[in-house]
Amino acid sequence: MKIKTPNAGALTNFEVLDFLKARGASKDSSRVIAPVASSEYKVYDYLVETPASRQTREQIYEFMKKCKTYKLAKAEILNIINIAPRELVEIDPIIEHSEMRLGDQVEELLDLVRNVFPLPPADLTSEAGMDKDREETGNEEQNEDMNETLAGEQIDGDRK
Repeated sequence: MKIKTPNAGALTNFEVLDFLKARGASKDSSRVIAPVASSEYKVYDYLVETPASRQTREQIYEFMKKCKTYKLAKAEILNIINIAPRELVEIDPIIEHSEMRLGDQVEELLDLVRNVFPLPPADLTSEAGMDKDREETGNEEQNEDMNETLAGEQIDGDRK
């Protein structure tokens, strides 16, 4: 294999993960046989826990094509692909002066990210379960107050 253009550009996490898989990296117990360095396995282990493990090349191309209207920098697009932000608080540090540059289009951009990079079914059910738990238990502050009260009673009980 010959390198045609060294340092041609930054890679997405998906591309790095794809490369590591092509070299033989996996979660398989026989991974000691593969010609992959231990540092590459550490990178692989990290990347399989990120949105990159759920992305496809087609999704990335679709996102890059559709986000051209927002006039984002290459680094901003790369970070959005790698992080796949779901909320405004996640996208704000990625895009410099997002409110000034994009205004109301920030929500449109988030919708684009949500549509192009959907959550896997397991994450959707866990989010729904968290919402259901909040409804059943009531206000989170009320739960925190209850925990503080119980902790205080336990400390007072220990003193007696």
